[in-house]
Formats: sequence, structure tokens, C-alpha cells
Amino acid sequence: MLKLMRALALNKKGATAVEYGLIVALVCLGMLAGLQALGAATSGLWNNISTKVQNAN
Repeated sequence: MLKLMRALALNKKGATAVEYGLIVALVCLGMLAGLQALGAATSGLWNNISTKVQNAN
């Protein structure tokens, strides 16, 4: 595995692939953080709707 990492580091195409991999990882982390915040916000909304529906019966 270490040999593969060295080969990728010395190869320009390998370095570019690693850079793109890091960019994708950062984008995924940003999406996870955003989705967690969105989930928390919509959870309260759905709980409110559920309570109103239960009280309507």
C-alpha cells in the first residue's frame, strides 16, 4: 500500500487524482453538515404537524 501511495505521489496524474479525492471528501463533509442541520429543522416541523393532527381527532 505504501508503495502505491509513493507511486501516486510521484505521478502527476496520481497527484491530481488525490487532489480530486480530497475535494470530493470536503464536499461530502459539507453536505453531511448541511443535511444534519436540515434534518434537525424539519424534525421540529414534522413533530408539530403530528401533534396538531393528533389533537384534531
